[in-house]
Amino acid sequence: MNDSYITPIKPLLQRLKIILAKAALTAALALPTLTASTQKDFTPDWSKGILWYQIFPERFSNGDPKNDPKAEDQNGAYPFDDTSAFRIHPWTSDWYKLQPYEQQNGKNIYFNLQRRRYGGDIQGIINKLDYLKSLGVGAVYVTPLFWSPSSHKYDALMYHHIDPTFGPDPEGDKKLIATENPLNPDSWVWTKADKLALKLIDEVHKRGMRIIFDGVFNHVGVKNFAFQDLEKNQQASPYKDWFIVQQWRDSAAGKPFQYKGWFGVKTLPEFREDSGGIVAGPKQYIFNATKRWMNPMGKGIANGIDGWRLDVAYDVSHAFWKDWRKWVRSINPQAYMTAELVDPIAKTRPYLQGDEFDATMNYNFAFIVHDFFVQDSTAIRVSQFDARLKEMREAFGGGVALNMQNLMNSHDATRIGSAVANPDGLRFGDWGKYFNWSQKSNNKAYNARKPTPDQLKKQKLIAAFQLLYLGAPMIYYGDEAGMWGANDPDCRKPMVWKEKAYEPETYNPDQTVHAPDAVAFNSELFSWYQKFAKLRNTMASVRVGDYTTLALDDTGQWFAFSRKYGKEETIVVVNRGSKPVNFTHPKLSGGTFKNVFSKKAAKRVTVAPMDLVVLSNK
Repeated sequence: MNDSYITPIKPLLQRLKIILAKAALTAALALPTLTASTQKDFTPDWSKGILWYQIFPERFSNGDPKNDPKAEDQNGAYPFDDTSAFRIHPWTSDWYKLQPYEQQNGKNIYFNLQRRRYGGDIQGIINKLDYLKSLGVGAVYVTPLFWSPSSHKYDALMYHHIDPTFGPDPEGDKKLIATENPLNPDSWVWTKADKLALKLIDEVHKRGMRIIFDGVFNHVGVKNFAFQDLEKNQQASPYKDWFIVQQWRDSAAGKPFQYKGWFGVKTLPEFREDSGGIVAGPKQYIFNATKRWMNPMGKGIANGIDGWRLDVAYDVSHAFWKDWRKWVRSINPQAYMTAELVDPIAKTRPYLQGDEFDATMNYNFAFIVHDFFVQDSTAIRVSQFDARLKEMREAFGGGVALNMQNLMNSHDATRIGSAVANPDGLRFGDWGKYFNWSQKSNNKAYNARKPTPDQLKKQKLIAAFQLLYLGAPMIYYGDEAGMWGANDPDCRKPMVWKEKAYEPETYNPDQTVHAPDAVAFNSELFSWYQKFAKLRNTMASVRVGDYTTLALDDTGQWFAFSRKYGKEETIVVVNRGSKPVNFTHPKLSGGTFKNVFSKKAAKRVTVAPMDLVVLSNK
């Protein structure tokens, strides 16, 4: 989901947000005994407990400066200015500082942040796959790669082609695409950008990782091929039934063309649905595009993506998702499907019954963790934290629990580095209000500065828990490097790389200045994420084991839990409090448990404030 294209429409924004190792594990893996475990496991094996990494392509890495987008490539995207002075923005520049080319248009920082292009592309992702592998990543989720004029790509021109500016020959690709009949898949060409995307898939698979694409099947952009034809030819268009037309153009009668945009946003025309879901025309197109990326050129599913993340899943009917899942699984029986849903358990359950999705982007996990770890004086008790996690674990069945993408933030949420720098504000779970409160453009009091060392301690504790907890943790690009940023657009800064020298952040949005915040790759934080990712990847108990609470203390704000798979067991003691904790347990009395890092046997452990200890009998 993306909101930058409706930034000036505040009521709509709030309304929108409120609704809102390649070797597979064998099918014989024993799953935890959960309350909902009577439900048949319909989820893929390879994705259980895997470590995800989310990439926003335009801001990840510029691997090929020759394909950088031009001003005209923004035509049709907010803020609808493709004629003012433009250049590719300096990757390492101060985020809030208006560059000379931006100052020429006389607009403020938030207008210009939406016009910025940094040149991230597919070659940049390929170049950094070894970095992801070294971090311990098992699967990659990329936000949309399909052709679109925006930086976020949630306003697609089409689903069957990669954005030409993500590939090596933008102008050549555009000419090739112009020769097609979009209604005839046999006429679809393979552009150089398309082929580079296939190379990306291949390079991911060579490293034993998986990759999923983002499917935005509710709405498209106004420059979409079907909508452009409809707008021009009206009732004579072959796409006349694709969209929700409210009034045809009648110049003689003075009647303009009117149609339904997603949440009233006219730049995002919405596909029409009937009792069977998305109507036949766009449905068949979506199905054809789905197969194209899952079994490219008919060469087999080993050459295609491993699944999909589905944008605004709540705004597409259940009937469509049921048919689409059958189609996806007919192509690849082990394909993974995860939905963007920001709803409580009761509203989420219908999507996770085995005939639609395998998991969701688990914002509910983030809400619970935020309430306990991020908040200080308003933090919930350990017992509340434990009870809410238990309810979530047991809500949908063991297979789903192991597949839920346990995130702390995304391209639609303030970064964890800034969340910890803003404790005791609104609760993350109050999604609509929190979204606006955590945007610097809406809340001048929001702290968009670099987190302090003590706040980084909190981020480290959260990261460790996220990587040790049951499910499939997902890291948003750059969190492991120490990036910070308020909500959209600040959570979409260009990636901080170790080899680059960055200007310090000095400018405020109003162009006044503050004391410099140094911007650099945080190697110590990266190593922290890396070592807990390694535990997940090497220990079956952490990756797919069951979860049992061993102890908790509301007064001291600490808790201990076990992750167990077969005879292998891992015990974790987390101290969220301000005083050291001495922990012992009958499980430790036999002397078989050792500290996983020091390798020392432990019958009793002391855990420092804002720290944790991990023990294992492996």
